[in-house]
Amino acid sequence: MYDFNDLPMDDGMSGAMSGLLGAYSIFMLIVLVIMIVSYWVLFQKANKPGWAAIIPIYNMIVLLEVVGLSWYWIFIVFAIIVPIIGGLIVLAFSIYLNYLLAKSFGKDVGFTIGLVLLPIIFLPILAFDKKIEYKGPAAIEMKENKNF
Repeated sequence: MYDFNDLPMDDGMSGAMSGLLGAYSIFMLIVLVIMIVSYWVLFQKANKPGWAAIIPIYNMIVLLEVVGLSWYWIFIVFAIIVPIIGGLIVLAFSIYLNYLLAKSFGKDVGFTIGLVLLPIIFLPILAFDKKIEYKGPAAIEMKENKNF
């Protein structure tokens, strides 16, 4: 059996690894702050409490209200415990939720693709662009127009 304590690692290598880990941690912290602030502003645009963005499960419930879905849709997120199928269900729900979020703010499918693929860019655009206003829950509009 191989003993990993015998691996040659000098101080330079451990310093480099520590530096990379530190830089990655700072980058992820910046991304987290940008996402929280963006959701805070989005919630305020939708006349919901902005502080809801920092409360773990409540922020999802508020997001569901913003897009016009009932609170019990949050249980779909728990499908992740089912291997493979659960992940696909949560992925599909995430795309659908981003679609409804874009529609609630008057955006189209192209913006939805941006929210799905580059949320760190498109979510702040949705939040901080003064021209983009909250139009109302997209799910209710879809039910009225398309008998969804």
